[in-house]
Order: sequence, then structure tokens, then C-alpha cells
Amino acid sequence: MSRMQSVHISEKANPAFYAHFSRFQPNMDIYEQQGQDITASDMLVPDEDSDIKRFYKDSCVFITGATGFLGKLAVEKLLRICPDVKKIFILLREKKGKDIKQRFEDIFKEPTFDHLKRHNPDFLQKVCPVVGDISLPDLGLNELDKEGLMREVDCVLHFAATVRFDESLKMATYINVRGVRDLILLAKQMKKLRAFLHVSTAFSNCNRQEIDEMFYDPPITSDKLLDLVECLDDDQLNAITKTVLKDFPNTYAFTKCVAEDVVRKEGQSLPIALYRPSIVIATVKEPVAGWIDNVYGATGVLLGAAVGLLRTLHGNKEKRAEMVPADYVINSCLAATWDIATIKSLNENKEIQDQESREEKFVREIPVYNYVSTPENPLTWAEFSHLSRKHCLQIPSEKVMWHSMFRMRSNYYEHMLAVFFLHTIPAHLVDFILLCLRKKPMLVDGYKKINKFSEVLAYFTNRDWKFRNDNVQALWKRMKKHDQELFDFDIQKLNWDAYFFTYTRGARVYLLKDPLDTIPQGTVKYYKLLLAHYAVLAVFWLLVLRLVVWVFI
Repeated sequence: MSRMQSVHISEKANPAFYAHFSRFQPNMDIYEQQGQDITASDMLVPDEDSDIKRFYKDSCVFITGATGFLGKLAVEKLLRICPDVKKIFILLREKKGKDIKQRFEDIFKEPTFDHLKRHNPDFLQKVCPVVGDISLPDLGLNELDKEGLMREVDCVLHFAATVRFDESLKMATYINVRGVRDLILLAKQMKKLRAFLHVSTAFSNCNRQEIDEMFYDPPITSDKLLDLVECLDDDQLNAITKTVLKDFPNTYAFTKCVAEDVVRKEGQSLPIALYRPSIVIATVKEPVAGWIDNVYGATGVLLGAAVGLLRTLHGNKEKRAEMVPADYVINSCLAATWDIATIKSLNENKEIQDQESREEKFVREIPVYNYVSTPENPLTWAEFSHLSRKHCLQIPSEKVMWHSMFRMRSNYYEHMLAVFFLHTIPAHLVDFILLCLRKKPMLVDGYKKINKFSEVLAYFTNRDWKFRNDNVQALWKRMKKHDQELFDFDIQKLNWDAYFFTYTRGARVYLLKDPLDTIPQGTVKYYKLLLAHYAVLAVFWLLVLRLVVWVFI
């Protein structure tokens, strides 16, 4: 699904417009070759040119959070691109009445594993489920599984976390803080450990305006926070949560910040690194273009607006929308894990070379990677809204509830007025009609969740952060050309317009469960809802006019 347009814009005539427009156009340089002919031999790249594939060869990788969005992509990528990986251990727990066996099978029902099923049907032999729970002490592992992990694992990818912004402080602390501490304590006993990557978030220090690739002091130490949540009951904790959070917007960002301090303090003796992605959205191309399995963050805005339910959001359109595609996140994660082991090896060599000339032991700084888009390829919320609407209109769905009338409002009072007229009143009217028809009312409760989601997101749509990502850019430059092709995460070259073409289609197919062959029916429904929308508006303004005439005349 590629489209190319030939557009000529004079840079001299309008340099500002040229700079803005060029960000959304394909890089035409890659389509032009001059001076030499390309032969078949030029296109053959030997596998040995991949440092990263060689790193994962015969490796035993332990992945937490394998049932989550990023975890599933990490498992798939390793099995597909690094077929010589020896074993992948994944941490699993029972959930919602499903046992370990069922949850394990559910992971591989996703379309992301279709390529592996076709080309490597025996891939499951390399995946080993480990019964555990990140929210429990010692990860809920039994002694036999602990011994196996300590004996075999050489790489750890820690994705597991609670991403609920409204999670209770106690549960968020157990999962996001104690879970990290206990995993690091386990890693210290892994005899073959070469690399440990802790996945945090770019917004772990969102109370700061500038966020560099470094550690920052947390609002409270992990020990004090754990003592606090273990001493107080849930009611007491809920009463003081806002006081504990201080200037953090939610328990997610707060506990992620504290967890980073655990990495800094407990990980000094380990080959460990901190990785901070921003808002993660659908894949660009791997393993399926536009794949996504959740409606968190920006995807919730896109989908809510597309189906006509989300009609207002408190936010500044000129602020930057900090988001990154999921497959780029996984590629940079796997590259960073290789980089950790490389840094460790270099530092160990430096110690050997310098040990005769100095007494102090060489201390390695724990690397931090900010995987963000704004330093190299920024996107504003206005551009996000424009591109979302542009591509959603091309693929109308039968599951649309009403004509899309989404608007981002920077004035809080104007937004709240819009919430009342565009969310609250319609919800009560529809539920009243459903009650009259003896059907279950649902829209009032639905809009309570939508409004709560909007309030949480408003913190991020009304602020700008200045991120630095020098370590990520340096990592990209250290990679060989073939590795850059296999593990592409160059956000600078991402064409946002082309990306939203697949992003919107992926949201329609994988979240709405509406295949693209229903577009004709969706188009018919779109025009019906469009006519109904303007008919309702006409009636509403006629009633307003009648009221004005009655009052003043």
C-alpha cells in the first residue's frame, strides 16, 4: 500500500512552507541511483554482517510482559529475525479465569505470528512459559524455575508493568517498583548474564520540562515507598495518594520514576540499561503494517474521534505529540540490548588495560536511551488530528456511531461546555430512548469512561517537553548497515503521512474488527450519519432561534 506523489515546491520561494511540507513527503533520494549500475551481487548481504543477529545466536532470553503489546512484538521479532536464538523464557500468570496453557496459546493467535506459522511452524519449541506474577514477591516464581533461569538466561528484557494511569498506589508500586527490584536481584544470580534492558517510559520524569538521557532523583526512595504501601491499608493509601504523588499526574509515571532509581542503585554491578520510549502507537511495517491491540493514549483519541464518540479534548494543538511506532521501539530495544553487552565488554577491556596504572576500579555508567520522536521528527497535535481525519475519511466503517465532529480545545471552560453539550446531554437522551425501548442503557456510563480518559490525557496534550536522545542516535550510527535494515528505528526518516495511512487502517481492522472490504457499506453509513448530523444541527438552531424570538420579541 504505497503511494507516491510528485510535487514540486520551491525552497527559495517559500522556505518555511518547504521545510514544513517536506516532513510529510517520501524521501525521494532513495529512489534515484546515478553513476553506477546495480548488479545482483550488490544486493546480496551476508548474514555475518549482522552483529545483532550474531549476538542473539544461541542466546537464552527472559522476557517479562510477553502477553502485552510490546512483549508479543519482541518475542515475534526475535523468533523471525534471529532464528538461531536458543530459547525464549516468558513470564506468565493466570488471569480472568484462563490458566497458563490457555494464555500461552492466546499469545500466538495474533496475526503478528502468521508469518512465523507459515515459514517456521516449529517456532514454539523455542518458547518456554514460566509460571510467575510480577506483582508478587520474588516474581511469584518457584525455586525450580528460579534455578533454571539463573542457570540458562543471558539476556533479560523487562517489559512487564501496569500501564493503567488510575491504578492504585499499592498495586502500581508492587508491579512497577518491587517487581523491578526482585527481577534485578534474580539477575544478579544469573551466571551467564550479558545484558538486562529495563523498559521505562519517556514520561517517567514528566514533572521536568527538559528530559535528558540520565537518571534523576526520585520524589521518594523505593525502600520508603515500599514501606509506606505495606504499612497502610488501601483506604489510607487512597486518602494520601495525591499528597504522595506531588507534581506527578498519576501513579504510573510516579512509580516508573521510582523504579528508575532502583535500576540506578541496584544495577551497578550488572550489564544493565534504562530504555524510555514515549507514547507507543501502531507498527510501521513489522510484522504487520498498522498492527495494534490496545486503545491507550493517542490511539484512543484517533479511534474515539473516528467512531464519533469523542467530540472534544482539552489540549493545545500547537504542542508536540510525542509518540513512536511499536516496531521501531522493539527494534531499538533489541539493538540497545546488544549495545549493553558491547559497552560492558569494552569497559572490561579498559579495566584490564588500566589495572596496572591505577588502583580504583573502573566504574561503568548505566546507559539511558530516550526513544522519542520530537528531537528529529516532531509532530504537533494539530498535525496528528489532521492526518487522522484525512485517512479515516478514506476508510469509513460500518461501526461508526455518529458523524465525526472532534475538536481539540485549549480553553478549559470551553472544553467543559463542549463536554456538557456534546457528551453528557446526548448520552442521557440516547439512554432515555433505550429505556423506553426496554433496552439496557449504556452511553452515560460509557461517557464517564471517555471523559475520565480525556482528563488523564489532557496533562500530556497541554504540555511540551524537551527531550534529548543522543545515546539513541549514537547507537544507530554504531550499527552496521545490514543491522540498520534488519532493526530499523530511524525515526528521522519516518514519513508521518504515509504512516497514518496504515495506522488508521490498522486501527479499523485490528481494534474495530472491521475488515477493509466493508468500506462500501461504511461509506453509505457515513453519508447517512452526515445527513442526520446536519439535520439535528438544523433542528437545534431552529429551536434556539425560536427561543430567542420568544424571549426578546
